[in-house]
Order: sequence, then structure tokens, then C-alpha cells
Amino acid sequence: MKPIFIPEYIVKYLQINTHDIAALHDIKNAYQHNLVKGHPEISVVIPAYNEEENIVPTLASLCNNFTNRSVEIIVVNNNSTDNTEALVKACGVQCILETKQGITHARNAGLAIAKGKYILNADADTIYPKDWIEEMVKPLVNNTNAAISYGIFSFIPIGKTGRVTYYFYEMLADLTRFYNKYKKTEAVNVYGFNSCFRREQGLQVDGFNHPPGTNEDGYLALKLTQKGFGKMYRVSNSKAIVWTTDRRIQLDGGLWKAVVKRLKRLFNINTKQLV
Repeated sequence: MKPIFIPEYIVKYLQINTHDIAALHDIKNAYQHNLVKGHPEISVVIPAYNEEENIVPTLASLCNNFTNRSVEIIVVNNNSTDNTEALVKACGVQCILETKQGITHARNAGLAIAKGKYILNADADTIYPKDWIEEMVKPLVNNTNAAISYGIFSFIPIGKTGRVTYYFYEMLADLTRFYNKYKKTEAVNVYGFNSCFRREQGLQVDGFNHPPGTNEDGYLALKLTQKGFGKMYRVSNSKAIVWTTDRRIQLDGGLWKAVVKRLKRLFNINTKQLV
């Protein structure tokens, strides 16, 4: 079950001072000590556009993950005009530039240069628990019939909506995801900040490219399954719950508009299909 309140170990990352040189140095050391173990088996790809307020806590959480596998982190700077790139490099993490604007171009750029067998999709405004990398990749390592794994998440409020309210919203959202899986298409449950697939297979289906009116993350999941690479696998272990900001909900007009939007999408009322 998801926690009602934000766990203390997540709050710890949110409180990092992004201008503290010592904190950036600690993240760099954690990356080298915890994740870099030779040729990467896993590539974590993070698109970033003007994320100087968020990217350091995100990288800190990823660099403090526990896994015996070798991991590289790639941040794709999608034309940021702030200090995103400088902060990423100060953390010892690779940062590449993608001048074509848009999330699809950024994710494809990361996919193109990644060295890992497995691609983990992450976002720059999300905090990842210490077991996230291992829990997300295990279904693909252990099961050849798993084409893509995707996880569960909770919201970090940055607007006026409280965490308790989001807890009940997340319960409603989980019900709609259950309905999607068995009555519509499970692909709409797959999000780009919390999913994993095999790089070779992703390249075979033309990466994150997608038709107008669809999303890059869910459509990739759909392409992988239609190609015959296997099924979608939901990682429900509580150790893999990621915490992402609610800024997309705020940009859409707030929580209640998000509820209406979700219900319309669920029942196909004047809304575009996601995949």
C-alpha cells in the first residue's frame, strides 16, 4: 500500500541544497561507488529542460541506489537556458545536448548513445528509492516474456493540494489503471519517468517515435508488445514506489480538472486516446 505521507528518506533528498558544492561532491562519489562498475548493463536516461531546481535531488536519489549491476546515468539537456547542465556535470554525470525540442527527441537521443542492455526511463523532477533500479530491471532479466516493466508512483505536492488529498486521488487513479489493463489497453499505464525496456528491442521498434495524438511512453510499450517481444509487467513492490512532483497536474489546471480529465479519458468522452 502506498504511504499517506512522504517518507523521510524521500524528504531527505528534497532538502538538498543544490548550491552546496560539498553536496554535489557527495553525489559524484556515490555515483562512482554505487553504480559505476565497468561497462554499463543499465542506462538511466533523463530528459531535462530548465531543471536546475529539481535535477540535483533526482540525481542524488539515483546515485544512492543499491545494485550489483553497472549503471550509467545520461541526462539529455533539451536546450536548457539555466544551470541544469552545469549541475549535472558537477555531480559527475554525463550530459548530452539535444537541440530538437521535445520529450520524444530527448528520449531518442539518450537511447541512441546509451551503452546499457537495459534502458531505464527517468524524469528530472522525480525522487527514486534505493531499490528502484534493481526492482525495475529484474522482470526483464528474469523473464524473457517481459517486454517492458513499469512502476507505481506517488505525488509530491508543490501547489496548494495537500498530500492526503493526493493519497485518495492515487487510489482512484489505481482503479482506473486496473480498468485500463483489463478493459482497454495496459499501455496507457506506462509512464516515461518509471519504466524499463531492452535497448536492442527499443531500437527495433523505432524508439520513442509515435503518431500525433499519442504519447511517447505508452506508444513505445504498445510497439514492443505488438512486435512480439513479450508483455508489459507492472512492478508493484512498495520498495520501488517513486515520488514525482505534481507540476503537470498544476499546469493542467489543478487536481479536480485532472480528475475530470481522467474520467473522460476512461470512458472515451471527448478526449484523445493516449496510445
